[in-house]
Amino acid sequence: MGIRNLSNLQQRIIAAIIAVPLLLFCIQYSDYTFIGLFLLIGAAAQLEFYKLVGSFDGNLPLTFYGTFCGIVLHLLTFFIEKGMIGYQNYYILSPLLAIIFFIKLYKSKDEKPFQNIAYTFLGIIYVALPFALLTVLAFIKNETYDPQLIMGCLFLLWASDSGAYFAGTKFGKTKLFERVSPKKSWEGSIGGMITALLVAYFISKYFTHYAVWQWFSIGVIMVVAGTYGDLVESLFKRSINIKDSANTIPGHGGFLDRFDGLLLSIPFIITFLKLF
Repeated sequence: MGIRNLSNLQQRIIAAIIAVPLLLFCIQYSDYTFIGLFLLIGAAAQLEFYKLVGSFDGNLPLTFYGTFCGIVLHLLTFFIEKGMIGYQNYYILSPLLAIIFFIKLYKSKDEKPFQNIAYTFLGIIYVALPFALLTVLAFIKNETYDPQLIMGCLFLLWASDSGAYFAGTKFGKTKLFERVSPKKSWEGSIGGMITALLVAYFISKYFTHYAVWQWFSIGVIMVVAGTYGDLVESLFKRSINIKDSANTIPGHGGFLDRFDGLLLSIPFIITFLKLF
């Protein structure tokens, strides 16, 4: 019996057993294994986004060039945050992004060029930029790589998702946002919040670079902004009438599905840590 024939929960458990140790090893081992891992994940998620956009209404986003721009953004952010190159190198992005307009000028078969230009930029802003900001988060203290903060955020994301999944399955009755996501419930969200705060408390005992109140705050941000991130992706998928962004990760869908809560959480977490 293949893994696809197992229940959703069984698939989730097997995927976690395989993926979580790999993620944690790459994050903990070095900043280069960290960037290598999330560069691949970010590119895969961006390709999923463009594939979905291109699957309806005859859309033709610049899939590979848009993903290339996302990779350049991610690499520039890594080397700048690491202190190897200066911030002025971000200007490299200006001509790269302008070229998107030039390319579309020569796509004679594209009947909606500006709509597809917008979708190309959206893939960079919605997917690539948050993954680049994850690198900012990794170096947020004095250009020094901090795996604790990245692992802590992932633990909180997983705790929130798991708590919401089990609480929603067991107690979910009151719909959270039925128009966008009929299965999500207030009970599930509360379960995710409780689980995330419990994990935040335990994280603060071992990851001591930040105080317990900061970990609690990050946990709250992860649950609230992460829920909105999930709802935004659900809205996107409903607009093109699909369930999952891909079938890459058994029980979870695609990379876009697995990290959707992170996409809108990271900007708020970075802002919080910079201000407080």
